[in-house]
Amino acid sequence: MTDAAQERLRRWRLVLGGDTADGTGCALSGRDAAMDGALTALYGKGDKQQRTGGSRSAGLGASAPSVARWLGDIRTYFPSSVVQVMQRDAIDRLGLDTLLLEPEMLAAVEADVHLVGTLLSLNKAMPETTKETARAVVRKVVEDLEKRLATRTRATLTGALDRSARISRPRHHDIDWNRTIAANLKHYLPEYRTVVPERLIGYGRASQSVKKEVVLCVDQSGSMAASVVYASVFGAVLASMRSVSTRLVVFDTAVVDLTDQLDDPVDVLFGTQLGGGTDINRALAYCQSRITRPAETVVVLISDLYEGGIRNEMLKRVAAMKASGVQFVTLLALSDEGAPAYDREHAAALAALGAPAFACTPDLFPEVMAAAIEKRPLPVPDTV
Repeated sequence: MTDAAQERLRRWRLVLGGDTADGTGCALSGRDAAMDGALTALYGKGDKQQRTGGSRSAGLGASAPSVARWLGDIRTYFPSSVVQVMQRDAIDRLGLDTLLLEPEMLAAVEADVHLVGTLLSLNKAMPETTKETARAVVRKVVEDLEKRLATRTRATLTGALDRSARISRPRHHDIDWNRTIAANLKHYLPEYRTVVPERLIGYGRASQSVKKEVVLCVDQSGSMAASVVYASVFGAVLASMRSVSTRLVVFDTAVVDLTDQLDDPVDVLFGTQLGGGTDINRALAYCQSRITRPAETVVVLISDLYEGGIRNEMLKRVAAMKASGVQFVTLLALSDEGAPAYDREHAAALAALGAPAFACTPDLFPEVMAAAIEKRPLPVPDTV
């Protein structure tokens, strides 16, 4: 057998998992055997019976030491992106979330947005001995997200705010020449081949007053965990901008205003309570009551739209806000995974009101906000 054929057989053996019917006849040793053992512990035959008390051929069991060894193994044999997927699968398939309540477990895991969501859902059950470790894990993820997202978000929104603040007597370096020329084309002098700008259009960059008000209204039901994490980070970034007044509201069947905690997104996250029902209408009623400058306000509803409250009242409230001049944005998710399961009937009803509902990645979010601030069409992804 050639080297290429042997390597192909080895890969198939790792993919198939060594069941007696895999047909490869290939034996593994050394590092390959260790990798195969780590995969079998999670994906091996019989894993579903483990959660219901049945038998299985391999697994992690409920032993913290065995899980700790397994976490160390997968970090040794697989890249970080794969480790994060395997950790999520271990929590979902084998019910290992309760082991995350132990500090030594948290110290061993590869932290990512999904792990943060799991920790937040366990917050109420978390013992005091674990909370500080959990906060450290969450803070690391949040800081990494801020490094990735903050600079571009501030730059994009600052430009949008400057362009939205049109003034009629701009200083020379604040003149918007494209709009000024377009507004004065009727004053074109052919003999001089020039336009006489009788009316100047520009924007005031120097102003530090509040130009726009942004309300982030975030569904904290269990399926929205990643969106809550990203919304908290973006909320903190927006709150750091002087020209934007930012409010963060999270809701299930109750409504909680976390605006006073926006200086620390970790505090925001530990102030949420993932899970529970959903009352979008009540949340929007609260947000609407806090709007003082409708024409300068952007409301961003982040929800899968499964409404447990009064549907018609919710839609009437959105229509009323839009009629008053509010820019209303509906995001089915704010995450890297795309659109989750969502209520398509409610999404269609909102779209009919001029508030199309779509999933948004964190990288697209600054562009969405910039478009809303400038009151131009939203950059809705083609997949919608």
